[in-house]
Amino acid sequence: MHNADVDVFVGNNTIIDPEVYQLWLNGYSAPEAATILQKRGILQQYGATYDLLLGDIWDNYRNFSMLERLLQNPPRMDEQLTFQIHPDTQKLIIESYYEFDASVMREILGKKLSSRNRNSLDDVSEKTRVPLRACRRQFDNLKQVFKVVEDMMGSLVSNIRTHFLLSPNLAQQYAAIVFITNNRFETSKKKLSYLTFDDFVHCANQMITHWSYSSKDCRHHDDMDVDFDRDFLHSLRDLKPLSDWKQLEEHKALTITKVRGKLSTSASADLEGSSKVISGHTIRTGKTHHLHALGFFNIQGLCKNLINIGNQLNHSKDMRDLFIDCVEKVVEPCRQAGWTQHDIRLFLRAYTEAGHRMEIISRSTNMVRAWDRYMAVVSSCLVQIYHS
Repeated sequence: MHNADVDVFVGNNTIIDPEVYQLWLNGYSAPEAATILQKRGILQQYGATYDLLLGDIWDNYRNFSMLERLLQNPPRMDEQLTFQIHPDTQKLIIESYYEFDASVMREILGKKLSSRNRNSLDDVSEKTRVPLRACRRQFDNLKQVFKVVEDMMGSLVSNIRTHFLLSPNLAQQYAAIVFITNNRFETSKKKLSYLTFDDFVHCANQMITHWSYSSKDCRHHDDMDVDFDRDFLHSLRDLKPLSDWKQLEEHKALTITKVRGKLSTSASADLEGSSKVISGHTIRTGKTHHLHALGFFNIQGLCKNLINIGNQLNHSKDMRDLFIDCVEKVVEPCRQAGWTQHDIRLFLRAYTEAGHRMEIISRSTNMVRAWDRYMAVVSSCLVQIYHS
């Protein structure tokens, strides 16, 4: 008798149904998912019965539940042998697991990631119309990401990508949320309710890029960019003299010169009206009273507020109110005066460039660097949040 060589291959590929997986992520129970798929016509498409569909969904849900412990620590996915999943499918299910509803994250944003707030997600679910299970998954994912990266040195985005295997875009969004949460920014006040999740992400990423330890102008790149560059914040104190009356007058005049003829009729009237003030009295041209909603005093106030917002970043409590200050002290008065977003953009650009001609700034390289770092972020954020 001859011994025969036999090769045996056992396959154990795990098939992930993307449609069922998404329903699971969205927080639907198996019967709810079956009803949704039934309404989409899946029974007619495959000639199946409802019971067969429900049984298949239950099988999928059991696999997803077992996979979840791996999804909570994505690098383990490559190390385990229980589930044989194609690398492309692994990327898909990890990315999908950590994706979130912007409306849900907007409600969570800025809050402590505590058990108490997790237990209050019923209100979030009702307000956003996102199933409670999905709200809890998103809350828990954020808490997990925050817990892992909050004390890590280096880039937030890089750390999140390394430890959670997320795409650059999703990692950047999580980085923004972690930054806002870590610095305890106020985001839930009524007057901030018009701001979207994307508004906060934009502003936070601007701060990370220019104001954190990862900024190209920071001398401590190896530190955490979940925190502000304290040296930079201290340097903003040197800008305080810009809020003195004579400095404000000079800065305002330089700004008006640069922006003259480029703004809307309403904004131009405000600026030109402010430049025709003599000894606190207004000059009238025909029937037009140039010193109206944003005249001399308020233009001065606008310039002063921009400086004061920077000075207050040195104090933790004031820093937390950054978004409130931007809305109250810049956005609201300009909006009431009829300025457009384009007006704001041009004014801030001219205001920044005018600062370079101020002796108090131009005589010091460090002052120029601090001014540019500060105005780059403030300008970008104000333009972003200047909408209805």
